[in-house]
Amino acid sequence: MTITQLQYVLAVAEYRNFTVAAEKSFVTQPTLSMQVQKLEDELDIQIFDRSKKPISITEAGQKIVDQARNIVNEAARIKDIVDQEKGFIGGTYTLGIIPTVMPTLLPMFLKTFINTYPKVQLMIKEQSTESLIKNLREGHLDAAIAATPLGVDDLVERPLYYEPFVAYVPDSHRLSQSGKLKPEDLDINDILLLEDGHCFRDGVINLCKAGFNPSQDHFQLQSGSFETLLNLADEQMGMTLLPYLHTLGLDDKRRNRLKYFQEPPPAREVSLIYHKKELKQQITAAIRETIAAVVRGAIVFQDVRIINPSKKMNT
Repeated sequence: MTITQLQYVLAVAEYRNFTVAAEKSFVTQPTLSMQVQKLEDELDIQIFDRSKKPISITEAGQKIVDQARNIVNEAARIKDIVDQEKGFIGGTYTLGIIPTVMPTLLPMFLKTFINTYPKVQLMIKEQSTESLIKNLREGHLDAAIAATPLGVDDLVERPLYYEPFVAYVPDSHRLSQSGKLKPEDLDINDILLLEDGHCFRDGVINLCKAGFNPSQDHFQLQSGSFETLLNLADEQMGMTLLPYLHTLGLDDKRRNRLKYFQEPPPAREVSLIYHKKELKQQITAAIRETIAAVVRGAIVFQDVRIINPSKKMNT
C-alpha cells in the first residue's frame, strides 16, 4: 500500500470516473486503474463498484476512502512541518469565499497578498456556505471565508471582521425621511432579498421582527446579485439591506439613499474557516493577517450586534 495508491483512490471517489480521475491526477488511465486494482487485491476487498455508471463506492470502500483521506492529509502534514521550520510560505493554496463577500473583499486584499507572498499559488473559488463546509471536510479547500458562527464541530472559525448592515431606501419609501434606523422599523415583506441559500438573506430575515411571508409578494425574485436589488429599489420596488463594504463603491446618488442603524448596528461576523486538522498553517496565517490589515481601515464601527446567519426563523 502506497500514498500514491491512496491518492488515486481519493481521485476516483471524488470524480466517480477512472478517466477523469486519471486526468486530474496527471497519469494515464491504465496506470491509475492498475494501481487501484492492485490495492483492492492487496486488501482483498472491492472499493468501487464498476458495474454502475457513475462508479459507486461500496460500503466497505467508503470506510477505506475516509481513512485514506486521513492518511494522505497526515502525510502532507510532514511537508507542512518542514515548511514552517524553514519559514517558507509558498505552494498551492485553495481558498473558498461566499458570493456576498467575494466582490468586495477580494479586490481589497488580493493584490497585496500576491505581491507580499509571490511563492503562493492562490486558487480562489466562489461557493455557497454549504459547499464550503463540505469541501473543507473533504479536503478540497484549505480554508474558506464565510459568515459565522456556523457551529460545525470539526471546523475552526477565526473572525476577520464584523460588517454592519446598511439600509438602501429609495426616495419614495416610508423610511426615506427617517434618521438612523432601528431593527423594529423594518418590515421583512417590504425588503428585497437575495435568493434562498445566501447566508446574508438569512441574516436579514433573522434581523426583522415580522415573519417572512413570501405568499404576500406581488413577484418572486431569485437573484444572487446586490446590484439587481439596488436596481429594483431604484424602481421603487422596495428597500434592501447591504453589507457595509458593498456600500463603499456606490456613486454619490446612491450613497444619499443609505440609512444607517442606531448603535450598536446589526452586523455579520465574517471569519476565516479551516479544518481542525489544518495543513499549510503558515499560508492561512498570512491570509488572515493580510485581510485584517486592509479591512481595519475600511470598517470603523467599534460596537456591533452580531446577527447569526445559521439561526433559521419559522416562516
